[in-house]
Amino acid sequence: MMEFVAIDVETANADMASICQVGIAQFRDNVLVAEWSTLIDPEDYFDPFNTAIHGITEKDVVQAPTFPQIRNDLMGFLASRIAVSHTHFDRVSIRKAVEKYSLDPIETTWLDSARVARRTWPECSHRGYGLSNVCGLIGYDFQHHDALEDAKACGQVLIAAIRTTGLDLVSWLKRVNQPIDPARSGVASTITREGNPEGDLYGEVLVFTGALTLPRRQAADLAAIAGCSVASAVTKKTTLLVVGDQDVTKLAGKAKSSKHIMAEKLIAEGQQIRVLKESDFLELVEEGDGYA
Repeated sequence: MMEFVAIDVETANADMASICQVGIAQFRDNVLVAEWSTLIDPEDYFDPFNTAIHGITEKDVVQAPTFPQIRNDLMGFLASRIAVSHTHFDRVSIRKAVEKYSLDPIETTWLDSARVARRTWPECSHRGYGLSNVCGLIGYDFQHHDALEDAKACGQVLIAAIRTTGLDLVSWLKRVNQPIDPARSGVASTITREGNPEGDLYGEVLVFTGALTLPRRQAADLAAIAGCSVASAVTKKTTLLVVGDQDVTKLAGKAKSSKHIMAEKLIAEGQQIRVLKESDFLELVEEGDGYA
């Protein structure tokens, strides 16, 4: 019997611990057998950036439970199971929320469906492996940026990959830790500001702003190893804006950098830009292993 749960979260602001919605879909033998979703009071402010993406506002969560209050529900789905998320943003968010409230860790085995997709379909091996694009490839329609809808879509990506490749769930747990192209297993990863093509974040265009704890050169090197192209200015190609931790509080006020202001303008025009604080970015980089 093949069983796994797929999970997705939405956040209120650039702090990845600010979870405001979680959705879980449980699959058994390629069939959806259970689903669960809830809004969460993040006990934090809602940034217009994030609300513009998922539509959740502070008013929506007035009577919603906090993360500690839904932890047992999460445990019921995740504990000692295989948990699937599309990229590791959701995995890190769960961990950060657990740390925020000093809760015991939730023991589960994580599988990244984006890494699965990049090893299944050549056309999305180095670009176009976002959840929406992959679901378009496999012919699955869903409402993007609703946590439950995204979780179910994530599960469908894994099921489609299993059917396409013939690899079972256990085999995929091993395969995602191997190079996209096994023939490159003996080739050292290229570390450039253009981004390591084997990196988890390949295809992302990243810009740093604010005061960082690391020297910019070192931070840029880490980003490139993880797959990001690093740019000096926010443009129509930008997909990630990393803000120094001590500057994150400015996101709720008016003292924003010119890069941040430009990102706001582009987001208002429909561009997809994710804003992260530096410490969360560093955790995302550490999650990678040089392959994607």
